[in-house]
Amino acid sequence: MDLKEASYMVLSESAPYAELRNVAQAVYDDFSAGREVPYVALKGILTEASRKGVLGKLKQRYGYDTFYDMVIVLGRETDRQRTIAGDLPARRRSDAR
Repeated sequence: MDLKEASYMVLSESAPYAELRNVAQAVYDDFSAGREVPYVALKGILTEASRKGVLGKLKQRYGYDTFYDMVIVLGRETDRQRTIAGDLPARRRSDAR
């Protein structure tokens, strides 16, 4: 599964939720045009889809394996961009001396 397919899955179930639908449509359009989507938008659609119950609907509609692939694809891209941007929270390091 690629990012375009993963974003389309969210878009396909987001019609009742205008804000989620608008963001998911913009993300899908950007991926379709070959543009990179900022991780905040990817994180946003996953967060809102979860809040609105869309992730549960996707899991029922597509099955566990496809649902899992979608979440992993979007999550990995989010993490990849956050790492590049240096936007990860600092890890706590314990002094083991």
